[in-house]
This record gives sequence, C-alpha cells and structure tokens, in this order.
Amino acid sequence: MSADPGDDPHVRLLLGAYVLDALNAEETCRVARHLQGCDGCAQVYVEVAEASALLALLRAEDLRE
Repeated sequence: MSADPGDDPHVRLLLGAYVLDALNAEETCRVARHLQGCDGCAQVYVEVAEASALLALLRAEDLRE
C-alpha cells in the first residue's frame, strides 16, 4: 500500500455506504480496489466501520436525552 490516493481520490465519499453494504456492485468493486492501494482511505474505512459497529449498540432510549 501507499499513501498516494491514486486515481480515485473521491472514494472517501462512498466509505459510509460501503461499510453499510449499500453500494451497487460496480461501486463496491471500485471502493475495494481503491482501499487496496490507499493507506489514507483504508484508515478512514476502519474508523467508519468502527463507528458503525458502535452505533449498532445504541438503543432508542439512549438517544432520547
């Protein structure tokens, strides 16, 4: 991997949808390919995935305050 975002620097805009498996097949492949070669986006992906996992632990009661 390199720190260079390569030829697809806007993939970060798709990472949330990628984590939630909400992209079409073409977009999913594009993001997966990009993550293999971009350390920066791969790190953001990990952060988004961790945040998504934590949000799944919340209950409706937790949000009422």
